[in-house]
Amino acid sequence: MNHDFQANFIRRALLAALVVSAGLLPAAHAQTASTGSGQVWPAKPIKVIVNFPPGGAADQIARIVAQPLQEALGQPVVVENRGGSGGNIGGDAVAKSPADGYTLLMSSGGMVSVNPHIYAKMAFDPAKDLTPVAAAARVLVFLVVRPGVPVNNIAEFISYAKANPGKLSYGSPGNGSSPHLAGEMLKSQTDIFAVHVPYRGAAPALQDLLAGQIDFYFDPGIGLNQVRAGKLKLLAVGSPKRSPLFPDAPTLSEAGLKGFDADTVFGFYAPAATPTPVIARLNQEINRILGTQAVKERIAALGGEALPITPAEFATKAAEDSQRFGAIIKERKISAD
Repeated sequence: MNHDFQANFIRRALLAALVVSAGLLPAAHAQTASTGSGQVWPAKPIKVIVNFPPGGAADQIARIVAQPLQEALGQPVVVENRGGSGGNIGGDAVAKSPADGYTLLMSSGGMVSVNPHIYAKMAFDPAKDLTPVAAAARVLVFLVVRPGVPVNNIAEFISYAKANPGKLSYGSPGNGSSPHLAGEMLKSQTDIFAVHVPYRGAAPALQDLLAGQIDFYFDPGIGLNQVRAGKLKLLAVGSPKRSPLFPDAPTLSEAGLKGFDADTVFGFYAPAATPTPVIARLNQEINRILGTQAVKERIAALGGEALPITPAEFATKAAEDSQRFGAIIKERKISAD
């Protein structure tokens, strides 16, 4: 898997980065670009498939970017949700779409960096059949508990969980999602036992947490308004650095779980053979959009961080995440099958 990343994913991404750096694209606000075959792109609407249900972080980020991208390209940008199988259904749909720049994927990093480790068989190979277009956001996860759990900080939470093995349950958007892996990292480093309850997306897991059906959850940012409203208790951040939204909430690393990092990068992908000038143009436009104050603020409101980087940097990050998450998957024997 890691060899595939190096040999396929990064090579294609580097080509797109070179097109940008060589100045082979028109100005950022131009309405069209050449595909390299003499055809003008875009000449019709662009579809962005989100491989998770509505309401989750991937869906919200896709919609935040879609409107200004539509304005920049002069063509409709339509968002369509195709959730299921840990993001594989939507990923497969894009991987098998025409490589013409008119079908894109918005996904969490998990489908690329995690799913090949946890699925015995996939209908496509993310490293070979998709190419990175642009990162959108680094998404943090926030350890939150329902008010009825009698803890107010991470130390009390760990003590309570150890004193009540198997009593606590936690939700996630599905096996192999970053919130699930964050839960497994927590269990591994603290030697606690809690029951994992996978859902078909982040929003349903949050709903059940608010309803008291589960006890805690590594939230990818969609539940932060519930924290502010006092409906959930925020104990810690599963990121290497604190969130500016909640500067008093410690990271789990600060709380004693050294090196804890469950961040993931959400971004846009395209079918592997999509023309390099189109990938480069999309990267250029999306990065410009991510640099605007309005978009940065909307992504920050989700607890994330806008991440305008080159396709090559995006591919390298995916490869690094594959190694990092692959280690905990192997240790905890996590499987989607």
